[in-house]
Amino acid sequence: MEFQAFNGNILDQESEAIILYVYENDILGSPYIANADDSLSHSISAMHSIGEISGKQGELTLLHTLGHIKSKRLIFVGLGKESDLTLDSIRKIGGQLARKLRSIGVQKAHTIIPRPSLSQLNIFEVSTSMIEGILLGLYKFNKHTTKDSIDKPNPAEIVFIHDETENSKDLAESIRRGVITANATILARDMVNQPANFMTPSNMADIALEVAKSHSLEIDILDKEDLIKLHMGGLLGVSKGSIEPPKFIVINYRGDKDRPSNNLGILGKGITFDTGGISLKSAAGMVEMKGDMAGAAAAISSMQAIAQIKPKINVTCLVAATENMPSGSAQKPGDVLTTFSGKTVEVDNTDAEGRLVLADALGYASHIGLTKVIDIATLTGAMITALGDVYTGGFTNDQPFWNQLMESSVKTGEAFWQLPLH
Repeated sequence: MEFQAFNGNILDQESEAIILYVYENDILGSPYIANADDSLSHSISAMHSIGEISGKQGELTLLHTLGHIKSKRLIFVGLGKESDLTLDSIRKIGGQLARKLRSIGVQKAHTIIPRPSLSQLNIFEVSTSMIEGILLGLYKFNKHTTKDSIDKPNPAEIVFIHDETENSKDLAESIRRGVITANATILARDMVNQPANFMTPSNMADIALEVAKSHSLEIDILDKEDLIKLHMGGLLGVSKGSIEPPKFIVINYRGDKDRPSNNLGILGKGITFDTGGISLKSAAGMVEMKGDMAGAAAAISSMQAIAQIKPKINVTCLVAATENMPSGSAQKPGDVLTTFSGKTVEVDNTDAEGRLVLADALGYASHIGLTKVIDIATLTGAMITALGDVYTGGFTNDQPFWNQLMESSVKTGEAFWQLPLH
């Protein structure tokens, strides 16, 4: 899908559909909607009077213009109460809107950018979130289906029409940011959705290599022989039961070469399939264990976005990738492993494999001098017991760093909850 931005009057556009936004209890507050209402013999006011356009958040109302204005259709998008509007609600509204356009077969649409005045939302953050919502709202994974489950194609182009008060360069950059972050999320989703026979540690390494080559990132992929030399006993121990060789992936972005200490580590758990090993999981739910590499998918796709956004910081991505399988060669409860840091570990339950591979990754992160680390993992079902599927739980020994993460979570709509670390 393509996105463009032009200066002009939204109602002057010849379009398959013009998208306008309405707040609850303020339907005609926008001059564009008031002008459209006049051109359409007050049809908008009439629809509002009978409750068909209420402005409630997520409400979508289609109105055919029958030639009275240049666009064939108007689509009214409810934003709810302006005081309740958030970037995450903008994102969700974008997804609903995109699916509506697809369902009615619109290929090219024109829209303005919602302009919240009561909230603290920045108009350029709003446009970024709208782009993210549109692209993610249209997401589907059908790489292995013989027939597309959705017959109608996605919209091909959405044009943002803005007025002279808005900086065209800033708007173009906000659109670019939205495309970058949405595409990184789509990459992560695709990786997680792949069945395990298409997402082995080697497949994951190939994707990481493609990301690095496409965006001029440094990459080093360590094989089993390298891991033996580094004494990464945790990762090697977990991998013993699988015929798929383990991989340790290191990706570097150097955005502040003159200050090596200005760094960040992003670590990802890459268990491409988790049977539990000798401590075998029950059959119920095991099909979902292809997703036990979601932390690695998030880490790798983050590097794709970072390379395009180019922040002034050095970022290192570390991914420990393997399968956790039962076999004659698999590690056993009671085995003792020596991790990269030199610490020995007794394996009590082979289904606690995530902490073993991440122990090596964290040890390596410390060894290469990373001062701040975000460790992402589908580590334990106990987190779901504690927080359900709403919040991501987190632990930290660096409160200011956590506070930065929480600021980011508000903008991205990712809900985090800090748990105690004693």
